[in-house]
Amino acid sequence: MASTQLTGVHSLRLVSVDAGSGSGVPRILPKAAAASTFPLLLRRAATVLTVLGLAMIPWLVFLHAGLPATAQASHWAWTWTGLDSFEALGLLSTGLLLRRGDRRACLTSAATSALLLVDAWFDTMTAAPGSDFKLAVLMAVFAELPLAVACAVLATRTFPRPGR
Repeated sequence: MASTQLTGVHSLRLVSVDAGSGSGVPRILPKAAAASTFPLLLRRAATVLTVLGLAMIPWLVFLHAGLPATAQASHWAWTWTGLDSFEALGLLSTGLLLRRGDRRACLTSAATSALLLVDAWFDTMTAAPGSDFKLAVLMAVFAELPLAVACAVLATRTFPRPGR
């Protein structure tokens, strides 16, 4: 069983899952400590997040049925400028972290990938019919989505693993 030590608020050990027990993906297990509340906290967090994810399903149906087809936004320019600023910050920080050889680049790369996907979605869904929509689709297909995939691949390839 291979393991590696991570430091932080809680001491954790990454332990490889036995070949017969599933995918072989490393799991986060708490360092052996009888009085530790971390395992209980981790189990409760997993339960709460799962329940919240399931609870959102009826909310999504309600939201889709109840929202108007169009809306006016007071801060439209700031909304898009802010989203694109976060994307630029994510690309910049990922590049700088990679240049330094910092393993945290996997985190910024994953976040940037998510932001690019959101940008592609909202660009195409909020674009006016005609040339605006065509431009949004072109930007999504040739810029945002390929860059999102590249960031996601980078995030998975730079994710720290035991023995690396």
